Amino acid sequence: MPADTKTVLISGATGDTGRAAVRASLALGMNVRALVHRIDERSDALAESGAEIVTGDLLDINTLRPAMEGTEAAYLVWPVQPHLIHATVNFAQAAKETGVGTLINLSQRSADRESTSDSCRDTFIAEEVLNWSGLDVIHLRPTYFLEWLLYPWQLPYLRQGILRMPVGKGRHSPVAADDQGRAIAALLLRPEGHIGTTIPLSGPVEMDHEQMAAELSEALGRPIVFQDLPVAEYVDSLKEMGVPPYIVQHLGGAMVDYQNGHMSGADDNIERLTGRRPMTVGEFARAHADLLNGVSG
Repeated sequence: MPADTKTVLISGATGDTGRAAVRASLALGMNVRALVHRIDERSDALAESGAEIVTGDLLDINTLRPAMEGTEAAYLVWPVQPHLIHATVNFAQAAKETGVGTLINLSQRSADRESTSDSCRDTFIAEEVLNWSGLDVIHLRPTYFLEWLLYPWQLPYLRQGILRMPVGKGRHSPVAADDQGRAIAALLLRPEGHIGTTIPLSGPVEMDHEQMAAELSEALGRPIVFQDLPVAEYVDSLKEMGVPPYIVQHLGGAMVDYQNGHMSGADDNIERLTGRRPMTVGEFARAHADLLNGVSG
């Protein structure tokens, strides 16, 4: 890196993609300002890795402006929960007020104005808001994360040998958060040539869930069977497990979209941006085998 090292802001810095983007951005030699809600052991770990920690809330614009002061690029991410559009507007306004050069927006592959999922529809509108803003924006549209295998409504079934999703013959190219973090960092460092574009982010292989179950079986050394089920039955089971209502509502619509091919497709964008291909389902499963197999450690 040249002497005038780039300073970037990474929101959601303790989340899946945020942590990965902090790590990858530091590795590329950038000064990283990590935006967190609170100081705790997760933020302490980021500080120990070399990040500057700032506290703030995307729903409170007066915490965002000081966090952005002096940064040249910023990464925007919001979890699957309410208030995405509010958070996006605040982030864009704070960026305009502070002169941030580039925004990298983590959208989702299933962003869709016509979806019955509130999250998919809100994500589409949030993209449009950023497009109206006049800021230099790059949208990233990842497919479903490999980390979903570890989520509390999925992991207990996988430990029992069941990959349980109401997806029919739908297909996607599962992608890990670490690989997305490398792509985010590459774009924060060198956004030139990508401003105003929407970049899909995929894992290396498109597959259906039968194929995913087979790859998980090989990686984990035990049989994993794909169990399809009606979307309504799946949604009811999520409610019983205590999954937050916004996520339940989202998955009720997004799973129908998935069955209709909204998450299909593959690309090599991560490799093109970073010089290294993303990890496969099997590689991810082997890296998390103890957790997936329920081995206490």
